[in-house]
Amino acid sequence: MWAENSVFYQIYPLGFCGAPFENDGITTSRILKVIDWIPHIQDLGANAIYFSPVFESDTHGYNTRDYRQIDCRLGTNEDFKKVCDELHHAGIKVVLDGVFNHVGRGFFAFQDVLKNRENSPYVSWFSRIDFGGNSGYNDGLWYEGWEGNYDLVKLNLRNEEVINHIFESIRFWAEEFDIDGLRLDVAYCLDKDFLKRLHSFCNDLKPEFWLLGELLHGDYNQFVNQDMLHSCTNYECYKGLFSSFNSMNMFEIVHSLLRQFGPENWTLYRGKHLFCFVDNHDVSRIASNLTNEKHLPLIYAMEFGMPGIPCVYYGSEWGAKAHKNEGDPALRACFEEPVDNELSEYISKLAEAHKNSKAICYGDFKSIVLTNHQCVFERNCDVERVFVAINASDSEYTAHFDSGSASMTDLISGETVHMENGLQMPAYSAYYLTV
Repeated sequence: MWAENSVFYQIYPLGFCGAPFENDGITTSRILKVIDWIPHIQDLGANAIYFSPVFESDTHGYNTRDYRQIDCRLGTNEDFKKVCDELHHAGIKVVLDGVFNHVGRGFFAFQDVLKNRENSPYVSWFSRIDFGGNSGYNDGLWYEGWEGNYDLVKLNLRNEEVINHIFESIRFWAEEFDIDGLRLDVAYCLDKDFLKRLHSFCNDLKPEFWLLGELLHGDYNQFVNQDMLHSCTNYECYKGLFSSFNSMNMFEIVHSLLRQFGPENWTLYRGKHLFCFVDNHDVSRIASNLTNEKHLPLIYAMEFGMPGIPCVYYGSEWGAKAHKNEGDPALRACFEEPVDNELSEYISKLAEAHKNSKAICYGDFKSIVLTNHQCVFERNCDVERVFVAINASDSEYTAHFDSGSASMTDLISGETVHMENGLQMPAYSAYYLTV
């Protein structure tokens, strides 16, 4: 599957393009801005892009009005087709956010229910509607909203008409925009039979059509398997990454990685390729989340070296800051143009090392050296061994381990590293070492 050795770049389009929060009904071709960023995305080393919602919605994109129309605040379908064509021409795959658990109040079927009540042919399109109750919007009826959010009306994914509407929308996206996959919003809420049918439909629709699910906790195998999803968001390791650096306790992240990918028989996800990230549109940017800014390049080195598919959230590659308590607009900011700096250059080196190393993309995981401030782990496959070494301390450290060679090549810098007296690691340093 193409995603397994890819590096992703995430864009939240409505924020990225500086669109107004409320849908103003004015068609403005803001999405074409992405084309201007393609050279930067390529320089960063990303070869796949994940777009948060792009379809017509009430406000933030996740309250969909129309699955077959690009949000007018972003432009037209023709505008987005041009963006996708340019991305594909640049060798960049395109993954869209599939928001299928719920729709917005502006969705045509729900509007019909509000108007015609019990006589609407769309009553069964929604999970639960009680005409004897009332909603927070004083509709004179009650309905189920996602996690109590009544701007998000929960769909009935056991209704054949709903399933057909969604599947035909996906077919439209594949035919119109030639998309390469979907990220499924709140996949943990989706009906599992629906996911199985979705997997089969997409498998027939386009070769290697990739399905990523948003999962937060629990056993990811319930959703990531041969019948449902190819991958999911690795929120367990997201938390372990920043927490390990902030508490100066590398045991936390390595424990999670061993639990997920280690050599023991009880390992949960060995051989699977989960989606790795240090931040996204829903959480604090990593530059605001880390307590020591010198750990910023190191946490990316850890992300790109551990098992999984790495993703960079737009703006974070140069160290943009925003904290969750500032609200979603801060997390989903508009930047006039990309910034190239020392951090973005470093991430581009990590991306190239990741994409060009079979061991990093596909290899086993084994912990070699572990202290509170340092870790060395091995990624090993049939043709290559790579040692990922991190020193998060403000002091030098010498890591002693059997590398099998007197000298190794650092895939990040391209330099030769001599191992006769152990690995001499300066403060705040990272290596990807291979023979």
